[in-house]
Amino acid sequence: MEHSIEVGGLRLRALEAGEGTPVLVLHGFTGDAESMESVFEGLCERYRIVRLELVGHGGSDSPEDITFYSMTDCARQIASAATALELERPHLLGYSMGGRAALAAAVARPDRFSSLVLIGATAGIADARLRGDRIRADRELADRIERDGIERFVDAWMALPIFASQSRLGEGALDRARAQRLRNSERGLANSLRGMGAGAQTPLFEELGKVEMPVLLVAGDEDEKFKAIAQALAARLPDARTVILPGAGHAAHLEAPAEFASLVSRFLAQIVAEEKPPATTSRSASARHRGDRL
Repeated sequence: MEHSIEVGGLRLRALEAGEGTPVLVLHGFTGDAESMESVFEGLCERYRIVRLELVGHGGSDSPEDITFYSMTDCARQIASAATALELERPHLLGYSMGGRAALAAAVARPDRFSSLVLIGATAGIADARLRGDRIRADRELADRIERDGIERFVDAWMALPIFASQSRLGEGALDRARAQRLRNSERGLANSLRGMGAGAQTPLFEELGKVEMPVLLVAGDEDEKFKAIAQALAARLPDARTVILPGAGHAAHLEAPAEFASLVSRFLAQIVAEEKPPATTSRSASARHRGDRL
């Protein structure tokens, strides 16, 4: 089922299928609902999967006004979309930029979501100098997208070393991924970089203590940068555990889909089972046992 929902003055597209406990899925930069197909396929038999397209991506609006693209506004859009779609405390799953957006939504509205699954995600850039460097680099890239066109950008983006491990998926998969990225708009992608790039986002590290819900941090074994980030985030989150998927890079859900689906299914099933724990079992003990079983 396809939805077109109005939230905060813009329309967002979402795809929904499956029944049961709701899981709201957020794609990464240059992605859309179709780019999270492997997540949907792995979980739809047991869960109600809703793939939301973030502002500036896919069939969602790509407004000129940059304020719609701030991570603060994006977090509000996610929470509002969950309400519009009648998702009662869904589990929230996000990849890369979508993971940052999911974490921002959870920090802003910790009462609104049941858990987080973050793939190759961070909480922003804590170092002010590095953050400034990233803002300048993202603004330059945004200008190039608008100047040179989306096709030239997509080819350069897919050639970045962080995505090199996806070559094992085969030419057919890469061709489909390229075609999907090309369906985005130049303005949408450029403004996404300007408004909610990792540098533009206000760092959330000092806010992570608010996220008391269970959090599963996933990284590919070949993604050295985000393996370290996952461990650092886990140390700050009250109820988090990290899983490293072998034979996968940055897009671990895409490169190891069966293993990822099995991992997330166990994580979600444990949360659902423990929503009404025995009177003799404390929440902290439940959290420890849940981590032991993953």
